[in-house]
Amino acid sequence: MEHNLADLQYPIGRPTLPEAPLPPAERTTYIEQLAALPVQLTAAARKAGGVRLENAYRPGGWTGRQVLHHVADVHLNFYLRYRLALTEDHPTIRPFDMNAWATLPDVDATPVTVSLALLEALHSRWVTLLWHLTEQQWQRTFYHPTYQQTYTLDQALVQYSWHGRHHLAHIKLLSGE
Repeated sequence: MEHNLADLQYPIGRPTLPEAPLPPAERTTYIEQLAALPVQLTAAARKAGGVRLENAYRPGGWTGRQVLHHVADVHLNFYLRYRLALTEDHPTIRPFDMNAWATLPDVDATPVTVSLALLEALHSRWVTLLWHLTEQQWQRTFYHPTYQQTYTLDQALVQYSWHGRHHLAHIKLLSGE
């Protein structure tokens, strides 16, 4: 199957963040997507196989290995953003250089199964938190200085669910899906 560069970079498109609070049914869909991600990523990584995970999913892109470790790194940060927003008033989160993190020596030295296991445990904890939030808590905010934007936890849920599905699609590209 032939793909253009934009399709390879954003195989599921770009996210659209809600302006208003999410209806409960829609919120449930996004939480379920986060809950399912670790199993889906593990299956996609197995299907791609170890050799193909050493390849980039697009010209100039990260390898499958880098993507899998990136998802674990970033989702740890996403989980912590939720905890900060729930325990502090409008915290400013700390951005980080994802490209620099993707080239740290542990990315090549650590089996992807370690990050997949980390994601399984992390998402279990994170999803449990999400299921227990009140309507008022979903509207708590944090500030992202890189984008100079305030996000509600509802908006973050949409963004973070998209992030996981976005990178799942990258791993699927490596197996020819």
